[in-house]
Amino acid sequence: MNLIDKMKNKIIKQMAAVSSAEALELFIEASNHPWMIMATASEIREHFKGKEIILCGITNAKSGRCSEDCQFCAQSSHYQTAAPSYPLKTVKQIITEAGEAAKDGSEFFGIVTSGKRLNAKKEWAEIFKAIKGVREIGLSPCASLGIIDIEKARELKSAGLFRYHHNLETARSFFKNICTTHDYEEDVETIRTAKAAGLSVCAGALIGMGESISHRIELAETLRKLNVDSVPLNILSPIKGTPLSRMAALPPMEILMTIAIFRFMLPDKDIKLCGGKEKNMRQLLPLGILSGANSLMTGNYLTTTGRNSSLDHEMILDLGLTPTRQAQTTCKCDAKKRKSCLPETILK
Repeated sequence: MNLIDKMKNKIIKQMAAVSSAEALELFIEASNHPWMIMATASEIREHFKGKEIILCGITNAKSGRCSEDCQFCAQSSHYQTAAPSYPLKTVKQIITEAGEAAKDGSEFFGIVTSGKRLNAKKEWAEIFKAIKGVREIGLSPCASLGIIDIEKARELKSAGLFRYHHNLETARSFFKNICTTHDYEEDVETIRTAKAAGLSVCAGALIGMGESISHRIELAETLRKLNVDSVPLNILSPIKGTPLSRMAALPPMEILMTIAIFRFMLPDKDIKLCGGKEKNMRQLLPLGILSGANSLMTGNYLTTTGRNSSLDHEMILDLGLTPTRQAQTTCKCDAKKRKSCLPETILK
């Protein structure tokens, strides 16, 4: 029995975890047999997640002027970029965008704000209202609001938040190369805090920042120990003005093998392809699902554009899979006046 099949049996039949050392062996094996490991990762995905693919949408609810120096980030105040800068969007704006995401077939909708944390009471009050509105539309509300304490986590839970998002971005051993303005443990503790409040947790990676496959495996092991529910995989799209602006792009096949390794290490978790997937994976994007992903962020990202959600639905169906929520193909919105078809009671 070859290593790939041995690890598959360990996961599915023995319900045992693949160790970091075994994951590294798998990656080396995948270099010689990439299609085999991708196909096997797809089997593992289908065993634990079936044939359904989850779509998620987000809004950049507050942009720019971030005090952190994350070297990849267009919103950091440490760098000169063309990223927009604006205060927190109104509740109506956020809910309108959530309504558009619902029509595009998203099941989850994330409210994302820049900065290490939210402090203003008025901002928190608006966030709580927006969460309620997103839930009333019929979506599962998510939020990425930086570092939070247990009090705020519980308030978010009471407001109706389903999932808290807080990426670790990379391995603890590589983090100092990416950010110096806060400690890795602060991010880890935020994940623990959200879980302690009863929230589902989404936390993942940004790959392609100069880290090795060993760093990615180290991160996957950390996420497994933290028992997060959803693991977003972003691929660096270098932004002019940031320290990583000249970083070479990862080869698409390396991205696919990384997705497969994450599926082997996190077999029962949602693995979501997010920012940079179109630009970096190009014509191989559908293989991201066949390499183990069972979720996609659809539409635009925080400061970069994605692609039309109809293409994601088409891709899912062409692969013989099913989106968990169907897109709304017809709408009675007054496009000329840009008037939403959402109930006025929700938008107030």
